Amino acid sequence: MLTTPATPLHWKRNLVGFFMSESTNHFLKPSLSLDEQIALLENRGLIIENPQRLHRYLRFIGYYRLSGYFRYFQIKDDPLNRFQPNTTFDQTLRCYIFDRKLRLMIMDAVERIEVAFRTIVSNWMSQKFGAHWYLDKCRFLPNFDHEDFIKKIQKETGYLNQNRRNEFCSHYFKTYSHPNLPPSWMVAELLSIGTWSSVYNHLPNSEKKPISNTFEIPSGVLASWMHAITYLRNLCAHHMRIWNRLFTVKPAFAKKFQSQMRDNHRFYAYAVILNVLLRIIADGSKWHQRLYDLLQDYDDLPKNEMGFPENWQQDPFWRIGTHNGNHKSK
Repeated sequence: MLTTPATPLHWKRNLVGFFMSESTNHFLKPSLSLDEQIALLENRGLIIENPQRLHRYLRFIGYYRLSGYFRYFQIKDDPLNRFQPNTTFDQTLRCYIFDRKLRLMIMDAVERIEVAFRTIVSNWMSQKFGAHWYLDKCRFLPNFDHEDFIKKIQKETGYLNQNRRNEFCSHYFKTYSHPNLPPSWMVAELLSIGTWSSVYNHLPNSEKKPISNTFEIPSGVLASWMHAITYLRNLCAHHMRIWNRLFTVKPAFAKKFQSQMRDNHRFYAYAVILNVLLRIIADGSKWHQRLYDLLQDYDDLPKNEMGFPENWQQDPFWRIGTHNGNHKSK
């Protein structure tokens, strides 16, 4: 009987090392000091008028975070990542500051929409099926993970942990023994916009339609928009870049706003849906005007990177008013 000769141990080690080197790439970039980071940017052609100022921003914001804004000013497809001629650090910083202000504006809009959406869903279902409608899995579509949903509510209300209970939930648990969880309007205050988006998406059409009628858009469109807003909210909450992002979650087109949503993977489409919903829930909202003010303050930044069409403010949809002097909308 023929046998295969034993492979020497050092041969085995060499073979393992060979295959590992062929199949894996090792990260070998060193961590650079702040002075080395500044030198790298200078070598790439960035004009730095005040190195001490840049040193402070690199210390407290970080090179990697700022690099997301550097890319727009760098030569496309340049293997050395060199900056376009005459690019200054202040230009890139201005873009960063604009993006931060834009995120704050977005969160202001999302807060109003989130509160309104969960209130409308909770009120409709409570008035039709009772204060504890959400405990009945039959109120949802069969593919809804009702068990996981209830576990989430138990966690957020502190049902299993008295030390984590909100004040109003604690009162409910001390006062009532049945049902074992608080009514819908209490639960509504604790669950995230993402959870309420999922709840709405898993309601029967007979319930989704009257809820969507409140917002004057089809139920399928509302479900898509709330999913998109959840995604946008999470990006802002984690301080991610917004201004020139290509969004992977694209809000559904609505026939009523088809001309404004031709490009739904840029921020402009998100601005449209925020504005549509705010007009319904916040009568007299000036959010659209404040958005215009912000863009005017940073009119040197290219709006097409955000999907804004040329002369967008002239579209009657936006109702942009005339400004006098330094007046700013509230």
